[in-house]
Amino acid sequence: MKLILGSDLSFLLKYGYSLTGIPKDEMRIGYVITAAKGNSEKGRLFAEEIKKTIRENNYVIDDIDIENKSEEGLRNFFKDKNVIHVEGGNTFYLLNATRKTGFDKILKEFLQKGVVYIGTSAGASIMGPSIEFSSYLPENTRNEDLKSLGVVPFLIKAHYKDEKIEEYKKLLPTLKYPVRFLRDGQGILIEDEKYTFIGDGEEVKL
Repeated sequence: MKLILGSDLSFLLKYGYSLTGIPKDEMRIGYVITAAKGNSEKGRLFAEEIKKTIRENNYVIDDIDIENKSEEGLRNFFKDKNVIHVEGGNTFYLLNATRKTGFDKILKEFLQKGVVYIGTSAGASIMGPSIEFSSYLPENTRNEDLKSLGVVPFLIKAHYKDEKIEEYKKLLPTLKYPVRFLRDGQGILIEDEKYTFIGDGEEVKL
């Protein structure tokens, strides 16, 4: 099983896509835009720009909004893909769509078959045990509502900023799970039980 969890597109273009081990001309990417849609019109425009940039770098992608899709429809869409790339945006919105459609189960099935998973920002966060350290969480949400896919044993906090370090330090003792921080341009390669930090600069340790 191989996952590439990154903070942003700059990481993917410099490191992430090559980490799949799949030649560019053989890569078939299923690109999930649902989290960006959860951020309203601005998010949809963001996803369009990201998609355009990926294609300008000569990657073949087909995009999908998983919300309201059937399990059969999702399986049909991804059956000829060797990479599933889940984009960032509203993490809570993405997680709800993932549960309601059965995409969480389908995703794990495809991972077991050798399909490579790429998650950026929200797409990375949902692979941890919880999204409790993510942005866009509604007020008064019960803890069990924040349970995510649990493919990796830590929380992902993308877009780390030095100016928020004191805020992060105050929150860390309240969390149930360890956290790995990613600046833009950084990510983590997961190969079965091996976790490798990759990217520009040192990994943040708090």
